[in-house]
Amino acid sequence: MGRKYASYMEIQGAEREGADYRVRFRSGSSGIAVMAPHGGEIEPGTTEIAEAVAGRDHAFYSFEGLKADSNLDLHIASTLFDEPKGLGTAAEAITVITVHGCREMDPVVLVGGLDTQLRGVVTSRLQDAGFAAREDPRLPGRSPLNLCNRSRKGCGVQLEVSLGLRRALFAGLTKSSRAAPLPRFQCFVAALRNAISARDRARSASLE
Repeated sequence: MGRKYASYMEIQGAEREGADYRVRFRSGSSGIAVMAPHGGEIEPGTTEIAEAVAGRDHAFYSFEGLKADSNLDLHIASTLFDEPKGLGTAAEAITVITVHGCREMDPVVLVGGLDTQLRGVVTSRLQDAGFAAREDPRLPGRSPLNLCNRSRKGCGVQLEVSLGLRRALFAGLTKSSRAAPLPRFQCFVAALRNAISARDRARSASLE
């Protein structure tokens, strides 16, 4: 991954908002925030996944690279991510799910984060839908500083969607190709939304 910038302040001082990058976000009513901190052309496909999973009920956030090339320069490590609207979105949420892209060529989702219960539900629902999903010690997402764990509860889930799987969800990973996702994309999104709903039902039952 590129490490040209270690903070949003550095990006803000060197890149042009609206031309090189942009921030998109909207609120939701569920207490869940689905976030793509390396969206747009940084890790292609992650914005589209996050926005579809968020739907109309969950909060959505995306920090997006817009450059013609060198978008990995805009990659801020998840433990250093400090874009103010992103931090605010996470801090207001009960649970945060971040969607990332990793370089694995096998079609797989590497599931991490400190929310062990939701992590397990997400893994099982993805597997039930025919997707490979597992934890990986290389990308655990367990730091309290990781964006996925910056919720009000201090825990969340990190999804590292492999390059191989993202290629299977879209006709291609160019911007125009991502505008028309394949049927497999809808199955993937449905599995993640089902996992969130199952977790919400379990949490509500525990409060009764």
